[in-house]
Amino acid sequence: MQAWLVIGLGNPGPEYARTRHNVGAMAVEALAERWGGRLKSDRYTRCDVFDARWQGHRVVLARGRSYMNESGGPVKSLADHFHVPVDRTVVVHDELDIPFGALRVKQGGGDGGHNGLRSIRKVLGTGETVRIRMGIGRPPGRQDPADYVLKAFSGTQRDELDLLLDRADDAIECVIQDGVAMAQNRFNSE
Repeated sequence: MQAWLVIGLGNPGPEYARTRHNVGAMAVEALAERWGGRLKSDRYTRCDVFDARWQGHRVVLARGRSYMNESGGPVKSLADHFHVPVDRTVVVHDELDIPFGALRVKQGGGDGGHNGLRSIRKVLGTGETVRIRMGIGRPPGRQDPADYVLKAFSGTQRDELDLLLDRADDAIECVIQDGVAMAQNRFNSE
């Protein structure tokens, strides 16, 4: 059975745990909980991993322990270790260009200035992964986007964060069960 790899991008450490840049990692952690497990340290890949069976599929849920701009190494390590091809690799990440609370499913494409995606593209030699793009919106006023992504969600956003995480997890499950096109039809139109 060929596995799926679902990796949530973020930065390591408690100071980043609940920041906008870590929303992808939060979604993968929530999916592990939904499936009755949790991410655990894996010594071979140096990532946090939950190797799951879901609806007849083998799905490796993971979060790297490197900083966002070094995400390519952990993704390659996981894909090589679990023998997962690029088209069955799902990268879950924050997206400035999508309003908070919305999400988009995409196959391939550019990195849009996202350092984690840039690193993955460089290390894998392609950007043809499946992506779950979780909207965090643009910073208010003249706030630097680099500062904005490293800050905690606002109070209103925190109230709606669980809904966004649930929708991202629904989208991940739809990609695995029904394919990218079906997930795009279902989630990109909302």
